[in-house]
Amino acid sequence: MEKIEYAQLNETIYKEILPNGLTVILLPKIDFYKTYALFSTNFGSIDQQFIPIGETDFKKMPDGIAHFLEHKMFEKKDGDVFDDFSKLGASANAFTSFTKTAYLFSSTSHFKENLETLLDFVQKPYFTNKSVNKEKGIIRQEIQMYDDLPEWRVMFGLLENLYPNHPASIDIAGTIESIEDITAELLYENYHTFYHPSNMQLFVTGNFEIEQTIEWIRKNQNLKQFEEAKEIKRRYPSEENTKVIPSGEIKLPVNKPKVLVGIKGKKNKLKGAAALRQLISVEFLLKLLFGETSSTYLKLYDEGLIDDSFNYEYTFEREIDHLSVGGDTKEPDQLISILKNLLLKAAESPDLNEKHFEIVKKRSIGESLQSFNSLEFIAHQFNDVQFEDVTVFDIIHLMESIELEDIKKVAMQYINSENMSEFRVTPKLK
Repeated sequence: MEKIEYAQLNETIYKEILPNGLTVILLPKIDFYKTYALFSTNFGSIDQQFIPIGETDFKKMPDGIAHFLEHKMFEKKDGDVFDDFSKLGASANAFTSFTKTAYLFSSTSHFKENLETLLDFVQKPYFTNKSVNKEKGIIRQEIQMYDDLPEWRVMFGLLENLYPNHPASIDIAGTIESIEDITAELLYENYHTFYHPSNMQLFVTGNFEIEQTIEWIRKNQNLKQFEEAKEIKRRYPSEENTKVIPSGEIKLPVNKPKVLVGIKGKKNKLKGAAALRQLISVEFLLKLLFGETSSTYLKLYDEGLIDDSFNYEYTFEREIDHLSVGGDTKEPDQLISILKNLLLKAAESPDLNEKHFEIVKKRSIGESLQSFNSLEFIAHQFNDVQFEDVTVFDIIHLMESIELEDIKKVAMQYINSENMSEFRVTPKLK
């Protein structure tokens, strides 16, 4: 095992790539009473076009199939995996994002049994067309539930504008129409392409013994047979087909309009520390412009243009790069105009000053350090924030190295009117 120390944070991780290609990362935290494990694959909702293992041509999969596959993984031939975890005193869950699918558990006892249950059910799929058709009804209800949420609709409305003709604009669960095309055969095709150990990572943190745990994992994997790892070939729409749509609107039964303004980043190939630095810098920029310590936030709040729903976010993943800002407002036109103007003139904003930057920087470092007290936070951030060998534990060091001039430079490089869009949900008249 490779031992990687982060002296500044007093953290040490142990990393090993097994013969079958599975990356295992262990982070012992003996002061905690529980353990948390997250088993993930580099496969999400945007991975719709690829060459299935054993074939030679690209194939387009139905929208939502990665999420559908996640649902079906918990069903076994002789029962339900959630029941197995429950009997072992563990809490289990799973999620699908644009670029990842992950399965997890947390427990205070029966660690070995729960760890083996996690590895075994994810590596032993069982699908039938009968069970797949039954699941369609469940996922159909889930899609309809989210379709009724204004917050969800305004977010995906903006994504449809920022990424037209791209799978990032489609609900992770797919559509009621698209899931009808999903079959057991297609699920197996996706599974065998993306769930090979070489495309997966197991992260374990909490109270456990290192050598004992890695031996359990090695033994578990040695008992299983996997085909030789093959390169996964994916395909996405070209940039020419995904030019930003400037605006959009839908009407829903809401009491107050909801708005979002977004900017899509330019296609870049940042890697390692440069990629994480980009992520931190844009998040700093948004905090300076729209955070609770900014003059903008206080002014908009005092004028009643925003309320506690006001939020900003930066998403920077494989094939995905955009920021968004907005919330509920009684004056959508006015708020959108103000937000656009603030973004376009970000580098010149009076909120981008040394005193304010130091406040935001110190607060961000403090919040990150506090978050490291949560096993869940560490596991999910380790899964999400990985740029080659740079991880969540490099965030503090990079935060400290970033200066105000770096933020202004990022503002000038990132923000442009061509890649800006707005979307609003307005009240539907009865």
